[in-house]
Amino acid sequence: MIDHQKLLERFISYVTIDTESDPKSDATPSSKKQWDLANLLFKQLKEMGMSDVSIDDKAYVMASLPSNSDKDIPTIGFISHFDTTPDFTGANVNPQIHKNYDGKDIVLNAAQDIVLSPSYFEDLLLYKGQTLITTDGTTLLGADDKAGITEIMEAMQYLINNPEIKHGTLKVCFTPDEEIGRGAHHFDVQKFGADWAYTMDGSQIGELEYENFNAAGAVVTIKGKIVHPGYAKGKMINSMYIATDYINSLPRLETPEHTEDRLGFFHLHNISGGVDQTELEYIIRDHDKGHFQARKEIMNKVATELNTQYGQELISVTLKDQYFNMREKIEPVMHIVELAKEAMEAANITPIIKPIRGGTDGSQLSFMGLPCPNIFAGGHNFHGRYEYVPLESMVKAVEVIVNIATIVAQK
Repeated sequence: MIDHQKLLERFISYVTIDTESDPKSDATPSSKKQWDLANLLFKQLKEMGMSDVSIDDKAYVMASLPSNSDKDIPTIGFISHFDTTPDFTGANVNPQIHKNYDGKDIVLNAAQDIVLSPSYFEDLLLYKGQTLITTDGTTLLGADDKAGITEIMEAMQYLINNPEIKHGTLKVCFTPDEEIGRGAHHFDVQKFGADWAYTMDGSQIGELEYENFNAAGAVVTIKGKIVHPGYAKGKMINSMYIATDYINSLPRLETPEHTEDRLGFFHLHNISGGVDQTELEYIIRDHDKGHFQARKEIMNKVATELNTQYGQELISVTLKDQYFNMREKIEPVMHIVELAKEAMEAANITPIIKPIRGGTDGSQLSFMGLPCPNIFAGGHNFHGRYEYVPLESMVKAVEVIVNIATIVAQK
């Protein structure tokens, strides 16, 4: 039996460590505070008896659980990231435990009137009677992806504690900077040594994903001219007004709040500036490669058209690809998806196979030669104050990891 209390305590210990990544830094990890959790995981892996435990100069933590079988069994990896998103603060996380959830509103913060309600987040009703871990309304929780780390660590500990359970060699890796698209940039696939792997980085219980967005980031820079407003006629160019023209020139309904399933989008996630210069930061997403390329072309086309309209080069666009749809790399080895599906069913979980409306280290790793579908970690409402995770979903994720290991050993 998986120890619920120990799993909960491990999870709480991880989410209370601030590991927010920094997209403006060129270092790896992008923030020094990510080292705090990386070093702790390195220490804990050694203490629990894992082999080949290492941490490199980029904070990638790797370890092995040797095979305890005489059979020739494929080597399988499990991967999660320890950074949290820079979109919302992960400092001073104060998790709240709600046992035997009754299906009603959860007051996260009475003073600020912050409520987690099933009338808005209807998935809450899936977890009546279970234990929910939430925020206190002022930070994110960090279940993305410290739930995944917790599940992998607990699964390895369970197999170590129960040596009668036969398995092949298992590899684990915990990575920095996934939230800013760099989680696999310095991943040493050869050193890892797995035949294939799974990222434990999905959302609700049962999710199993092998296709994801193609992704790029864009920075739109608008140059203005600042002069004294009393003498500005014919001279001032207010970059913020031009930025508004650029924003309104993109398809308004092709944004995250208006799209679902495989529909892509343009997402404006940050604006900064003043009269003299404004910067717009976008992410561009689409499952279809052709549509993805077209979206990038639209970003440049709008800039060209507005520059022509204003009669000077005021707008520039810098585009950078981040990752691509891993489906083309997974389809030739679909048995690894079927294996995960079988492992879920053995844990009485109904698999939910769908495309990821987001990214995962697994997409980059698949293109680096390590096929890597994505399995649920159990959390909901990532990247904000309404994030929560059911304890029972994390327990089931541990069971799935153990089942994958044992099913492969039996084949």
